[in-house]
Amino acid sequence: MFDLISIGDTVIDTYLPIDDAKIIRDGETEYLGLKYGFKIPVSEGASLVAGNAANNAVGASRLGLKTAIYTNVGNKDDDQDDDRIKAKLKKEGVDIRYIAETDDLPSNHNIVLTYKGERTILVHHQPFKFELPDLENSKWIYLTSMAPNYIDTPVINQLINYIERTGAKLAYQPGTFQVKLAAKKQGRILSKTGFFIVNVEEAIHFLGHEGKSPAPIKKLLSGIADTGVQKVVITDGNKGSFGFDATPVGRQGENYYKLDCFPAKLVEMTGAGDAYATGVIAGLIHGEPLEEAMRWGAANSAAVVEQVGSQTGLLTLEQMKESLKKNRNIIAKEF
Repeated sequence: MFDLISIGDTVIDTYLPIDDAKIIRDGETEYLGLKYGFKIPVSEGASLVAGNAANNAVGASRLGLKTAIYTNVGNKDDDQDDDRIKAKLKKEGVDIRYIAETDDLPSNHNIVLTYKGERTILVHHQPFKFELPDLENSKWIYLTSMAPNYIDTPVINQLINYIERTGAKLAYQPGTFQVKLAAKKQGRILSKTGFFIVNVEEAIHFLGHEGKSPAPIKKLLSGIADTGVQKVVITDGNKGSFGFDATPVGRQGENYYKLDCFPAKLVEMTGAGDAYATGVIAGLIHGEPLEEAMRWGAANSAAVVEQVGSQTGLLTLEQMKESLKKNRNIIAKEF
C-alpha cells in the first residue's frame, strides 16, 4: 500500500531572472511591466522538473512517505523531457509505474519570470488524455492541476470510484483551471475531499466572490467547508495561513486556526504553495492534528522560498523535525 499517490500535471520550468522591469498597480491588481518591443536582459536561468503533482510527490517522498504519481508526459519528435521528468522522480524515490507517455504531444513546459523574489509563470498545459490507471491501494490521494480538457475525460469519475472502493482519503489542491471551474461544478469530488487547500485569491474565485466586498477569512473557510470538505487551509502570503477543521480529534464542534509564517530569507516564491500543501498532508499522514500539520506546511514552504525552484528546498523528515523544533514558539492558534 502507498501512503500517497499524486495525480496531476508535471512540467519543465525554465526560470528567467529579470532585473529591468517595474511593477504597475491598477487598483488591487499588480502587473509585471516590461519594455514592449525591446530585448530584455535576463540573468542566468535554470531549467528544472516541476509541476504541482511532481512537487508534491517529491516533497512527500522526502518526508518519509511511500509515494507514487499518475501524470502524463510527451515524447513528440523525440522530446527528451519525458525521460528527464521520469528520471528526476525516480531519483527522488517516487514510484513512476503510473506515468503515461503520449507520442504525439510534447511534455508541458512553463516559463517562470522572477523579479524581486516574486514569480510570474507563463503556463501551457498539453491536452493529454487523462485516464486513471489501475492504482494500488493508497492511504491518501493528492489531486491537483491538470489541463482544462480533463473535465471531458473520465479521470474524475474514475477517481471517485477508486476512493469509494478503497476508502482512500483525498487531498485537493486545485490548479488554475480547477479554480476557474469553481465549487458549484465540483460538488461530487468536493464531497469526497478530506483536505482542501488554496490561497486567499483562489478561495475568492472558487466560491464566486469576485467583485464583492472582501469576505472575512472565516467566511471563506466555512464556505469551502460547506461543500462537504472536512479540513480546509487558506494561505495568505506573509499574513500566514488559516485553517478549519470540522472533525477535530477529541474536541467538540468546529475549530478555526491562524498560523504565522516561519522565518525565511526570500529568494524566489515558486512552489511555496505546493510545499505548504505537501507539508500539511505529510503531517496528517504521520498522525498529526490539523493545527500541527499546518506547522509542517509552514516549515516546508519557508525552506522552499530560500532556494531557486519549486523542489530544491523541500525538507527531508529529519530537516522537518529540526525546523519544527527551532520554531516551536510559532503555533497555530484558534480564532
